[in-house]
Amino acid sequence: MIRIKPFFVLNFIVLLSFWNAHSQYDAKYPKNEFRAVWIATVVNIDWPKAGTDSVNKQKADFIEILETYKKLNYNAVIVQIRSTGDAFYPSKLAPWSRYITGKEGQAPKPYYDPLAWMIEQAHQRGFEFHAWLNPYRATFDTKTETLSKEHDFFKHRDWMIKYGETGKEKYYYNPALPEVQSHLTAVVEEVVKNYDVDAIHFDDYFYPYKVSGKEFNDAASFKKYSYKQSLEDWRRDNVNNFVKNIYYSIKRIKPWVQFGISPFGVWRNKSVDPKGSDTQSGQTNYDDLYADPIAWMEGNYIDYMLPQLYWSIDHKTASYSKLIKWWANNSINANVYIGNGSYKIKNDSDKKWFVPGEIPNQIDLTRTFPNIQGNSFYSAKAFVNINKDVADLLKANQYKYPAIPLPVPNSKKTGTERPLINSFSKEGNLYQFAFKKTQSDQVRYIVVYITENNTKLDSNDPSQILEKIFIDAKSESIKYSIAKDQLNNIKKVAFTFIDFYGNESVPEIVNLNTEIKQN
Repeated sequence: MIRIKPFFVLNFIVLLSFWNAHSQYDAKYPKNEFRAVWIATVVNIDWPKAGTDSVNKQKADFIEILETYKKLNYNAVIVQIRSTGDAFYPSKLAPWSRYITGKEGQAPKPYYDPLAWMIEQAHQRGFEFHAWLNPYRATFDTKTETLSKEHDFFKHRDWMIKYGETGKEKYYYNPALPEVQSHLTAVVEEVVKNYDVDAIHFDDYFYPYKVSGKEFNDAASFKKYSYKQSLEDWRRDNVNNFVKNIYYSIKRIKPWVQFGISPFGVWRNKSVDPKGSDTQSGQTNYDDLYADPIAWMEGNYIDYMLPQLYWSIDHKTASYSKLIKWWANNSINANVYIGNGSYKIKNDSDKKWFVPGEIPNQIDLTRTFPNIQGNSFYSAKAFVNINKDVADLLKANQYKYPAIPLPVPNSKKTGTERPLINSFSKEGNLYQFAFKKTQSDQVRYIVVYITENNTKLDSNDPSQILEKIFIDAKSESIKYSIAKDQLNNIKKVAFTFIDFYGNESVPEIVNLNTEIKQN
């Protein structure tokens, strides 16, 4: 029971203006910005460091990644949970991944659910969790003896097409087969139903990257399923229909869960299409991967686009500066973020990547386009105990202050429910706050704002964000406490709620000199 001094009265100040992404746009320190990192699990690129690692080591290494990026004020992780027809979670549709247990089909020992645990750890640190799946890649090689007998290669051999450079072939799901599309949709639905993910994320692997002299053998499917179409248009339709079905399947289950895709950075070259970018890319989304990000945005069946612009600003054939301008000019109906190649830092033939300011300069350039709302970095190990010079530049400049990710496009505006205080009291060295539950019970976070030197509290100023606290929607009450020493001489604190859709409420300001009676 919280002791309350009964003679104190409620004294709130409610700011009357709602948050608005466009009117609050600040190129130097944006309040609302997507800051993500990809955590790749295939062949243990980022995590776990080895499939044979103990569960305790896996957990410690994952927390190290989260803590590294929390200190850098990132706010989202994109974690690969399905890479080759496998799963980083208990699934009825795929075997356990060898990259988490050392042997495909074998559960972790001691048993735990890595996906549920990762989501919990990410949310507790204020990160959105985007579940990254590779839908079409079935294997990483042709060593089928290493596959579980529960793998789709054995259960549905007729779904598989072998393709790739000689000696480097992989098996792919045939995107043309209705039963493949239904199965892969069920894979996504299983994740959305069973886990508290913030988004489903696909990367750039649709039809495989072309290999000279090799044909992707879907001739029988083309003959059976195409209707007065060219092979190229038919393949694009297969991908478009799949993407559209995934989007609507997600929204039927949990409409607040986003669907995002990070396509290859070049849609088409201007040399083959006047609408294309001023690039000379050897492969493109439209012509080689049969993926059409423009169609997805125009069709309103994608929440965010995250093109991979893994080139330096002045690259000769595919420059970051030219491509980001192209994407800014062609964005519609979706949030658009940019993927940056932090894996190239001090590790590329392009010497621009040896300049510590390359990534910071790319972020600065990104922020000159108001309709590009953030960045994601491939991959996580780029700043974990390495490249400290670049990380220090980001922390001191571009990512000096926290930021809040953007809401789901066209989302329900349930974030108008502000965090009304049930009680506020001083208990020893703690300030204790209790909040009323909202009608929707869809509160994801409380954001705490403070200011010093009698500066006016402003929830649009990211420098005033103290912390973002995860709220378990299943909890019966919403409580928050903070040490008095952490606030020093601060006299007022503001709180906002962020709902499942990412909408932020109007703020509630509390005078710390005035305790509040419990209602």
